[in-house]
Amino acid sequence: MTNSPEPVDEPRSEGETPNEPGSTGSSGSPGSPGPSTEATQPATSESAEPSESSESSGPSEPSEPSEPSQLRDRWRRALADLDNLRKRHTKELQREREAERARVCTDWLPVLDNLELALAHAEPDAGSVVQGVKAVRDQAVDILHRLGYPRDDETGVPFDPARHEVVTVVDDPGTEPGTVVQCLRPGYGAPGHQLRPMAAVVSKRQE
Repeated sequence: MTNSPEPVDEPRSEGETPNEPGSTGSSGSPGSPGPSTEATQPATSESAEPSESSESSGPSEPSEPSEPSQLRDRWRRALADLDNLRKRHTKELQREREAERARVCTDWLPVLDNLELALAHAEPDAGSVVQGVKAVRDQAVDILHRLGYPRDDETGVPFDPARHEVVTVVDDPGTEPGTVVQCLRPGYGAPGHQLRPMAAVVSKRQE
């Protein structure tokens, strides 16, 4: 009986490895997929590091009003203050006018009292009436003078358009041309601050 020769393992090349279950060769067969390229790549810096927006995110502080809004508020406050000032000034002006009218009327009350006294003495003595009326006239003139409107009835002075109002012109050889020779109606006040000018008769120029 002859013995069969034992099988001898064939020598393997140095770069060749035995096929193991689950491993893939260089050919990359479809049945055993290899490791994914995406899974082996390292994570990018964007995914690894937190973004600046996430770090800076926090409780938001109340924002200050913008400049146009501030100017609008100041403008509204200024209008309100101006309106209040106007109303207050109107009330004060009305009070001052009423007080001034009351003072003037109070000054004129003695004039009315003296006129009533003159009329009461008119029947027994007519001469006293004239004197009484003159006294009342002087009192009224003094009141106007104290109120800032002095009497103007001066004659023999050059004509002044700021003080005089020419009513008529006469030929008076004894006076200089343009001279006030007669007062028809006295004026009250100074130039620029007059109740009325004096009505005057003025001498005309000689031809």
